[in-house]
Amino acid sequence: MLYEDDAVVAIDKPAGLAAVPVKGSDSPSALSLLSARLRLKRQRAFVVHRIDRFTSGVLLFAKTERDRDTLVRQFIEHTPKREYLAVVRGSPGAKDGTLVHYFRRDGMFQTLRPESDTTAARAELRYSVERPLFGASLVRVSLVTGLQNQIRVQFSAIGHPVIGDRKYHSEEASERRITRVALHAANLQFIHPRSGESISIVCEQPPDFRSLVQSLSPSARARR
Repeated sequence: MLYEDDAVVAIDKPAGLAAVPVKGSDSPSALSLLSARLRLKRQRAFVVHRIDRFTSGVLLFAKTERDRDTLVRQFIEHTPKREYLAVVRGSPGAKDGTLVHYFRRDGMFQTLRPESDTTAARAELRYSVERPLFGASLVRVSLVTGLQNQIRVQFSAIGHPVIGDRKYHSEEASERRITRVALHAANLQFIHPRSGESISIVCEQPPDFRSLVQSLSPSARARR
C-alpha cells in the first residue's frame, strides 16, 4: 500500500501482475488481491485506471462507486498528473520534448495512423531526459493523454523504443538485463474525491529497474 483512506487506495503494482483479472485466466490480479484484503474490513475496490501488466508502479482504486465515478471523470478529462520513468534506447536528442501521434487500436496493438484519420485518437506526452546512459537514456514522461501502451508506441515511433518492449519492437526479445518493459509509474497526482485536496503519490523504482539503470551507467561501464 502506498496510500489509503476511506475513499481511495493506491498500491505499488509489481511488473507481471495484471491490473484486473484476465479473461479465461485464474491468475491473481491487483484488483482481486486488493478486493480480498478489503473484504476483511467490509470494504470494496473499484477500478479507477489501469497500467500495463508488465509496467510497475502506482495504481489507484476507489472504495465506493461514487468515489470511483468522481475519479474516473478526472482521468477522462486528463487532469491527474501521471509521471513515468522509462529507459529507452539511444538518446532522444533534445533534453526536453513533446511527442504527438495518432493511434487506432487493432486487436491487442495500437497502430500509428495519419492525423487525417477520423477514427484515430490523439496521443500526446512530454518528456525530459533525467540521465544519459550507455546507449540509452533514463527519461521522465508526463502523460497529456492516457492511451493504452502510449509511451511504448510513441518512443518506438521515434526510433527510441523502451528497453524490453518486445510487443512493439521485436529486437527487444534479445534483452537479458531486464525481463519486462523498462517502464515504471513513478508519480500520480489527483484531486481527492471527497476533500478536494491534491494528493501526490510517489512510488520508488523497483530493484530490476534500478539494476538496469545501474548496469547502463557510464561509471559501471568504466569499471568493467
